[in-house]
Amino acid sequence: MNPTLLLEAEGISKSFPGVQALDGVGFDLRHGEVLALVGENGAGKSTLMKLLAGIHVPDSGSFHLDGRDFQAQNPRHAQEMGISIIHQEFNLMPDLTVAQNIFIGREPRRAGWLLNNRALVRRATTLFDRLGIDLDPDEPVEQLTVARQQMVEIAKALSFDAKVLIMDEPTAALNDAEVDVLFDLIGRFRSPETGVIYISHRMPELSRISDRITVLRDGQYIGTRETAATDPREIISMMVGRTIDVETRPRKIANEAPVALAVEDLSTKHLLRNVSFDVRQGEILGFAGLMGAGRTEIARAIVGADRTTGGTVTVNGRVASIANPADAARWGIGYLSEDRKKLGVLLERSVRENVVLASLPAFVGKLGVVKGRKIEKTGREYVSTLRIKTPSTAQLVRNLSGGNQQKVVIAKWLVKDCDVLIFDEPTRGIDVGAKEEIYLLLRQLADQGKAIIMISSELPEVLRLSDRVAVMAEGRLVKILDNVDATQENLMDYATRFTDQGIIAS
Repeated sequence: MNPTLLLEAEGISKSFPGVQALDGVGFDLRHGEVLALVGENGAGKSTLMKLLAGIHVPDSGSFHLDGRDFQAQNPRHAQEMGISIIHQEFNLMPDLTVAQNIFIGREPRRAGWLLNNRALVRRATTLFDRLGIDLDPDEPVEQLTVARQQMVEIAKALSFDAKVLIMDEPTAALNDAEVDVLFDLIGRFRSPETGVIYISHRMPELSRISDRITVLRDGQYIGTRETAATDPREIISMMVGRTIDVETRPRKIANEAPVALAVEDLSTKHLLRNVSFDVRQGEILGFAGLMGAGRTEIARAIVGADRTTGGTVTVNGRVASIANPADAARWGIGYLSEDRKKLGVLLERSVRENVVLASLPAFVGKLGVVKGRKIEKTGREYVSTLRIKTPSTAQLVRNLSGGNQQKVVIAKWLVKDCDVLIFDEPTRGIDVGAKEEIYLLLRQLADQGKAIIMISSELPEVLRLSDRVAVMAEGRLVKILDNVDATQENLMDYATRFTDQGIIAS
């Protein structure tokens, strides 16, 4: 035990049925620092934070806060002791106001039971002034952008006079400007009495915000490095146990390959305007652009999730009539949504059930009898092929890591044997090692002749995977570049070529 440290963990172990989540993990947090905690999905980061936050109790080991033994009995106890956690998935009530969300369960009252809204607003305003946050205490949370909802979560966490602030993937849904605001908030929170544990898969962020980086792998402590003296490649290697080449870019696609999908003059009522492009067999066509540029809307319009006002979609030379995603699947188009938990998988169903979800008629025999053995065989085949980490095909998808959930979604469309696959943010919330597996899988699918549309907010990812890159701005397709001609600079140049009057010509 070191009394000079703000927080210290020694020999922390935790197991769940069939899984050793943590095995003798130790780390420390100094006063006034931001400690980045990194590792692949399944490395034990979230479990460790849940032990700190009182959601679970360790099987063995101990925590020390300001040199004293500490074990939270429940989340409220942790908050009272100065441990606040901001989860990746917001825990807000959309129908309530900003102030009500922040102080829920702690509202000032009159006569013992009547809510004192004036006092509530004053308390929230005082908190916002202290943090330098521009929020309206009376605004319903459902009317806020994702970035401002993130501010509400931070304000709620800091309203408990936190000593240790734990942030789990806080920038996953933020753009660059919003990230700057978040980092400014973290900077103002830092003091000799406080510290931040910052969990992120985005390596470039770590050099901006963290003082040290602690790495976990397979439930074990691997090491801690000073950020300023560390090469990101070393951290990645520590995370995955191998060296990863992050600079590889695809070879130039042969233009002789047949066109698998052609989109002409696609338009929607609110955003898309006369979007035209094609993608060939064996090609990965990446889509880049700022938030709101229309990338996801293109995918949704193609598969019939959003209603179009004009344009045609042609699949393998035939004009397709697509009114909904089921029609798209029948035409051989698979859509992997950016929100896999809401739209990609059934979390409370098994791996094998999710794998065959898009192809159920093929697994139902005469008189409606489900072919259980065939489903199990198919499930095992794709668990093996995609290297899905799961104890069995009967495991609930909810219990898998984010990367493995994504693989289940991919398996679902591979069973359907789609000719065209649309991946929207395929690696969002996935660690570096799992990203590499997804990258390899996408390239293998292209090599098998699949036509792939890949939408990503991460420009290095777009350049890493795409044979050609389509750049969107304000609902219009501005430019399509061969990968050999594409750089982050010129992609951003084209992505910002618009004014109030429209697109600036290239």
